[in-house]
Order: sequence, then C-alpha cells, then structure tokens
Amino acid sequence: MLIVVALLLTFLIQTFLARVYEIPSGSMETTLHGCTGCNNDRVLVDKLSYRFGSPSPGDVVVFAGPPTWTEDELPSSHSDNPLIRGLQSAASLIGLAPPDEKDFIKRVIAVGGQTVACCDAQNRVTVDGKPLNEPYIYYLPEAGAPRQKKFGPVFVPPGQLWVMGDSRNNSDDSAALDHFGPISASYVIGKARFVVLPFHRIKAVPDPDPQKVTLSMPAPGTPTGTPLALGVLGTAPLAAGRRLWRRRRERGGPKRSGTAD
Repeated sequence: MLIVVALLLTFLIQTFLARVYEIPSGSMETTLHGCTGCNNDRVLVDKLSYRFGSPSPGDVVVFAGPPTWTEDELPSSHSDNPLIRGLQSAASLIGLAPPDEKDFIKRVIAVGGQTVACCDAQNRVTVDGKPLNEPYIYYLPEAGAPRQKKFGPVFVPPGQLWVMGDSRNNSDDSAALDHFGPISASYVIGKARFVVLPFHRIKAVPDPDPQKVTLSMPAPGTPTGTPLALGVLGTAPLAAGRRLWRRRRERGGPKRSGTAD
C-alpha cells in the first residue's frame, strides 16, 4: 500500500508541480552541460509557476517541440518491450533516463508583441530596437569568430515566445526562421530552476532579464540558489539577536557581563 501511495504521489508531483529533466543538448552551454562527452545536467523544472503567470525574458524554459522542430528528430529511444519501456518511463520521472518526449530547453529572449532582430554593430540581439545585455552567452571556440545568426527584425505574435540557446553558434532555435521561429507559449512545460545532478554542478539556473539587467552575472564560485538561500537563513537568527540586544541596551535593559558589541 505504501508503495502505491508513494508512486501516486510521485506521479502527481511530477505531473503538476515539478519534474527532473535530462535534455541532451549542447545549445545551453555553459549554463547547462549537454556537450558531447559530458554528463548531461539534470534540471528540476517548475511546472507550477506558469499556471499563474507567463514566461518572461531571461527565463530558461523546457517546452514540447512544435511539429516543425521535431520532424527531423530521431525516433523514440525507449524500448518496444512493454516491461522495459515501463522501467524506462519510471526512471525518467526522477531524471535517471530521458523522457519519451521531444522536449527542448532554451532561454526566452522576447515575448509576444515585441520585435527582435540581430545583430547591431556590437553583435548584440536587439528587442524593440534596444540591445540586450546577455552575460550568459557562450561561443564554441572551434566554431570560428563569435558571431550570431543574422535575422529580422521579426515581430513576435501575441501568445508566442522567441527562444534561443546560450551557446549561440551551436543552437538551433527561433533564429533559424526557415525551420523553427517563435514558439507558442502553450508548448512550455515549465521553468528550469535548479541543476540537481551531477552533484558537483548543483546550483540555481540563472535567469537575468536581458532586457533589464545592467549588472554582470555572479563571479565563479559565488554562492547562488539554494546554498545562498540556506546561508541567508542561517545568518538571519544571529542578525535578529544582535538587533534585539541593541534595542534592550538602548532602553536601559540589563547588560550581560563579558559581552562586546
């Protein structure tokens, strides 16, 4: 009975709240590892947030591939044997095997109603004529000069998203207008929140808004995401205690012997 309840809870959580995905793609280097010879990052995808809101510029989203994105994809990697296929599906729920889906992970660059183009004189993507600040961009050294695909200007229809990979010269994305282009927001499964595997890569997935960000990304080694949050929580009681002690002293309350302020 406990096993049945656990499986049911797992199914409900994975369907409606969050799920671990492994999407083998080098297009999001170095934000996410997915290169040949690497251990692909497993990412925890939040499925709940977009039930109450919409994707925003800078969000890293997982989405089901529209027909034009998947027509050249390889057939399913899951076995035709029902038992093995069931085991593969169960393993995919916790990120130990890829799901039997044609899913993609990219970063939202522009949303419906905006006009996007590339590139200005400094090789930057522009939205509504304004250049973006994209500190997460990575160029493959072996791909030659760090140049982006030229396109546009393109008006993104309402209800659609313009998505691109962080590895700009190694990504098939909306910039390939002859085959991909913008996607419907209805295809979005959720927002990538954390890298959960491998362990040495655990971190929050950075999501700076390229249309607003003026500060650079955190320097390598800067705590982010869960570790940073735990650090803040850990120091909060100490800070609160110091503030309380100061207020007691200012009101003339008793002073502890041997305490330095």
